[in-house]
Amino acid sequence: MVLDTTQQNRRMTQFDGHESIWLFGYGSLIWKAGFDYLERRPAYIHGWTRRFWQGSHDHRGTPAAPGRVATLLPAPEAICHGMAYRITPDTLGPLDVREKNGYLREVVTLHFADGDTDQGLVYVATEDNAAFLGDAPLESIARQIAESHGPSGPNRDYLLNLDEALRALEVEDAHVAELARHVRHLDGEAAETMSDDTLTP
Repeated sequence: MVLDTTQQNRRMTQFDGHESIWLFGYGSLIWKAGFDYLERRPAYIHGWTRRFWQGSHDHRGTPAAPGRVATLLPAPEAICHGMAYRITPDTLGPLDVREKNGYLREVVTLHFADGDTDQGLVYVATEDNAAFLGDAPLESIARQIAESHGPSGPNRDYLLNLDEALRALEVEDAHVAELARHVRHLDGEAAETMSDDTLTP
């Protein structure tokens, strides 16, 4: 299942006429931009929390076996840390394609370490998009991530790279850290099983 939101996003005109736009990344955009940018700064946004509740049918999974990737959920008291990129408007075209599986642009206020704030965009997959998977026990989410692969690579790499990137930013995200711990444990179990199989006469 792929819900292509490309055209919906291209109809959004909040920053028409601007020479540059701030884009907030909270998932793979933190550690894998994949586009040219004018400036890159750690930032955070209020009122959102990061969760691995969005299905990935086109990057970290397949339509038959979707992976799980990050989205944002409204949470009035929460703060979500990530990376802000100042980009030119034409960069949004490829990003709309990259984020087409259920993500829509939202306008947010970005907060920077020096106290500055600015308006920007973030891609959010809300619970009413067709690829939304929702909550599940952490162990089940971790197992799905550990077992899923897609055109962009193993789902586990997405999670573990995000966990490492947040640690590098000195950011604590309990949801991401706990999922990463579970996946590393599953990796260890798989390695032990392979070792046992090798030793079997």
